[in-house]
Amino acid sequence: MSQYFEVHPENPQPRLLKQAVQLLERGGVLAVPTDSSYALVCHLDDKAAADRLRRIRQVDDKHHLTLLCRDLSELASYAKVDNRQYRLLKLATPGPYTFILEASKEVPRRLSHPSRKTIGLRVPRHHSLLALLELHNGALLATTLIPPGETAPLNDAQEIRERFEHDIAGVIDAGACALEPTTVIDLTPMGTGGEPEVVRIGQGALDPLGL
Repeated sequence: MSQYFEVHPENPQPRLLKQAVQLLERGGVLAVPTDSSYALVCHLDDKAAADRLRRIRQVDDKHHLTLLCRDLSELASYAKVDNRQYRLLKLATPGPYTFILEASKEVPRRLSHPSRKTIGLRVPRHHSLLALLELHNGALLATTLIPPGETAPLNDAQEIRERFEHDIAGVIDAGACALEPTTVIDLTPMGTGGEPEVVRIGQGALDPLGL
């Protein structure tokens, strides 16, 4: 049975989030709200937890997982970022964007895309998620919570608990999220003088980024 943490959407209770962090540190997978939709998250350095996260979603190692970071300074620890890429990242973060970047050596090889050596990175602006990242004191590995065989992410914490109570360690309920996923932008072409490539148009608008 997964634990259920009902937190205030603007001022989440640290006591409850600390309990959620303890589950992560014990190898648990959590369902958490984001500024796009609910996501599954686990500890970055726990291979068994990452494998469990993939099993729940029923995706293989070619599926891009995302690192959720507190800010751009943390993001730079996991990706190789040049000045052009950084300027665009600064315009877009925090917000509902996922960026594909060349993974740094800090990222375990098993977490980057096996053929491209890239990683998805994101700086959310959701209060509860940022507070969780702060208490965890590091990035979390994440994937959008889309049930196997379905195309839309889940949005209701109670439904998530009912459907995944035997698969995940806990659910953080901070109210409903938007159902629209993040906008995904591949920044790797910029590393060789090219232009960013929009992989998926989602909640994040392209105009503010000049795309």
